[in-house]
Amino acid sequence: AMRVTARHLALQLRPSRNNRIVAARSAPLSPARTFNISCVQVNIKHSRSVATRAAAVDAQMDGADGKESSLPMIWPARSNGAGTVGGVEVGTEVTLCGWVDSYRNHGGVVFVDLRDHTGFCQVVSLPDDFKDAHEAVEKLRSEYVVAVTGTLRERSNPNPKVATGMVELVAEKVVLLNTVAKSLPMKVSGTEEENAAVAEETRLKHRVLDLRRPKMAANLRLRHKVVRTVRRFLEDKHGFVEVETPILARPTPEGARDYLVPSRLKAGACFALPQSPQLFKQMLMVAGVDRYYQVARCFRDEDLRADRQPEFTQLDLEMAFTPMEQLMQLNEELVAEVFKAVKGVDLPRPFPRLTYAQAMDKYGSDKPDLRFGLELVGVSDIVADCGFAIFSGAVAAGGVVKAIRVPEGKRVSNARLKPKGDVSGEAVAAGARGVAFARVAADGATLEGPAALVSGLDEIQTEQLIGRLECQPEDLLLFAAGSPELVAKTLDRVRLFLGRSLGMIDEDQTALLWVTDFPMFEWNAEEERLEALHHPFTAPNPAHMNDLKKANAQAYDMVLNGVEIGGGSLRIYRSDVQQKVFDAIGLSQEEAKQKFGYLLDAFEIGAPPHGGIAFGLDRLVMLLAGESSIRDVIAFPKTAGATCLLTAAPGEVTVEQYRDLHIRALDEETSS
Repeated sequence: AMRVTARHLALQLRPSRNNRIVAARSAPLSPARTFNISCVQVNIKHSRSVATRAAAVDAQMDGADGKESSLPMIWPARSNGAGTVGGVEVGTEVTLCGWVDSYRNHGGVVFVDLRDHTGFCQVVSLPDDFKDAHEAVEKLRSEYVVAVTGTLRERSNPNPKVATGMVELVAEKVVLLNTVAKSLPMKVSGTEEENAAVAEETRLKHRVLDLRRPKMAANLRLRHKVVRTVRRFLEDKHGFVEVETPILARPTPEGARDYLVPSRLKAGACFALPQSPQLFKQMLMVAGVDRYYQVARCFRDEDLRADRQPEFTQLDLEMAFTPMEQLMQLNEELVAEVFKAVKGVDLPRPFPRLTYAQAMDKYGSDKPDLRFGLELVGVSDIVADCGFAIFSGAVAAGGVVKAIRVPEGKRVSNARLKPKGDVSGEAVAAGARGVAFARVAADGATLEGPAALVSGLDEIQTEQLIGRLECQPEDLLLFAAGSPELVAKTLDRVRLFLGRSLGMIDEDQTALLWVTDFPMFEWNAEEERLEALHHPFTAPNPAHMNDLKKANAQAYDMVLNGVEIGGGSLRIYRSDVQQKVFDAIGLSQEEAKQKFGYLLDAFEIGAPPHGGIAFGLDRLVMLLAGESSIRDVIAFPKTAGATCLLTAAPGEVTVEQYRDLHIRALDEETSS
């Protein structure tokens, strides 16, 4: 192989198809000339350190494992981001570094879109003016990593819709930094149709490539902007202190299954990864921290769905000596600050409020989507004595009957409402047998539909139904009958399905609200006992202390477009009240002492009144980004099966590692 000192020569080594050097050309070196190897240009600027730079290049050649075609390791400096040169003056020399996003050869003149984290810039190679650079550009392919130095000029065909669409970079020097050694499983900048055609499993397995996609890169930066805004708001405006709480903690019964970490030093004992920092943040209030926050990692071993992950991020807040109204007001300000910073939207305040009872009555959900109507209307009193046995029987058995009015009901065919139809299928998925329906006739005064239902209502009952539901001609009425829980679940699911399928939801609208006055407890039919609706450290309404099992909690959830993004409460800060709550859920004093003794001890040394909230950061960013899955706003998420396709986690461990943790593997036990 030919070796020439860079101080004297610029050497161009060109590989043939078999990657061997077939030609060499040299020329005197002038200021800012280049040293070219296998179409890779190393910029050597004219200075007193030229000899040192040349020695470094020679050393890179020596370290190329004896392969004349190996690329040298180079760490170039860039002058600008690819997406920022739109504001740079034409005629300026710049150096851009990034990936080849697209490549177009127009009969000699080659155009390349160069991409980095800031955006795109069009690069053009001119064979007559910069032959070496043009020959290097001709060999580029998608996702090659390059550094390009050249001069900005105005485009002959400008594109004002693109940030850099008025200029292009004329390539004068090109450094190939890395190639692509295997076929790519997806396009980084594909069309919407191309992106939609890529299976999520493929995206998750090749997550590194997936994160290069502009949409995913934007999601990660949006997430960063949300967290940055939160930190500035809490710390600079309201004096919050960020405190990290333990990841290795004691197992506690908080609803979901714990992730357990066996202890090597204490045989048979386990740590638990925290489901939330709940107990630690309460103890920080007792410690006098006063205003605490944390961007906390949390873990729950539960069945997953689009808005759940086994490990997730929670924005955790706690405040001492602050009444509920002030807590809610501060959190409204926080969310409004995030929307202003991230989306440029001024949220109207105060946020609307519904009690839990109101939300369940009107929407069948404690996290209603207020962007559209289709409210639930109770009609039990009207149909209690009707001739339609499904309605009258449900009321007689202590259940309820509710209805939804769908305007312009012809949009929903009878086939969709009958068994095997999609609307009926939603009701069945909620646990009902289906959905009953009738249509308001063109006269606006009578009903049409299944004979059993229509004929089972007399004239007065029909008139009362039409009046209560404020019906118009050709409206569709959907009914559910049964227990209050089943009716709520059924009509909530049907309502959301129709809202989406009929295009009734304005995706650009933001509907925030508070839901308050939750019950303290709900009945766990499987275990036949009460359990805390939120968690057992939520303070009950003081007016309800005489009948704690029927008490309302001093709790509040924030809901955005039908998704709960945050939930909080005032906390119990006295051990006697805490024990009454434990008694209500069947936790004895001995069990409480064993599981929560450290918290109860803290209450005995002067605990202040306090309260807080926790926001699901992943869910909030998902909604702000307009995504439907939190996996699209988490850098390295797990699948619905709680596995990582990128790293193949969880993975197997050796028998020796199990033995260190005092665990015997099943195959080891069988063989012995």
